[in-house]
Amino acid sequence: MVVVITSGGIDLSVGSVTGISGIVAAILMVGGTPIPLAMLLAIGCGVLLGFVNGMLVHDGKVPPFIATLGTMTVVRAMIMLITKASMISGIPTSFRQIAQREMLGVPFLFVVWCIIILLTWFMTKKTIFGRNVYALGSNREAARLSGINIRLTTYGVYMFSGLVCSIAGLLLTARLGNGVPTAGSGYELDAIAAAVVGGASLDGGSGSVIGTVLGSMIMATLRQGGVLLGVNSFILEIIIGSLIVVAVLLDKLRN
Repeated sequence: MVVVITSGGIDLSVGSVTGISGIVAAILMVGGTPIPLAMLLAIGCGVLLGFVNGMLVHDGKVPPFIATLGTMTVVRAMIMLITKASMISGIPTSFRQIAQREMLGVPFLFVVWCIIILLTWFMTKKTIFGRNVYALGSNREAARLSGINIRLTTYGVYMFSGLVCSIAGLLLTARLGNGVPTAGSGYELDAIAAAVVGGASLDGGSGSVIGTVLGSMIMATLRQGGVLLGVNSFILEIIIGSLIVVAVLLDKLRN
């Protein structure tokens, strides 16, 4: 999400892409498809949806909010139609064990999270594509006049979003042990909140992977800590919502 926001866009479809990737993998594996191939096809599904978003935003000139809102709605409805709103059970044990494995005493899911953080940080800070993303978010016209390929950068941003969301969908499905139709619902709001609290500007051109990591940890701490302390869930939502508004307000005042 922070990469998309930095480019001056927004992606409301991340929760739905997460959900359908897990469902596609679950259906394929239950149907007898080898696990590696099922995972690759599920990831391909997420990347394809990211490509569709990029095409709508750049070629269709549809505002990112509307384009990804439409994708979110369509994909979530597709999930319900495909699954008939029922869980997909019978996932191979070897796939479910992915969420239970450890590497040197560290949960495998945490290891994957750290790898994605490092790769995303490297991409945004050390590659031409990453610099193009910041340039695109800062001033689209200036980026175009500088020779930056706006189409490929826009496609790349949304396809990257689809890629990491599909990976999240696979890991979530492994953790849940079933293909759950509602998996990923509401994740787009938490993703936006983590990016904004972490310092990303909704106007584009400003965003930090490390800041977003801290923002996501703050969000998770508030949610899980509130549950452990027995804080009323409605009060917790008020606190989180207020935190998002304050973060955006501080960004505006700083600018």
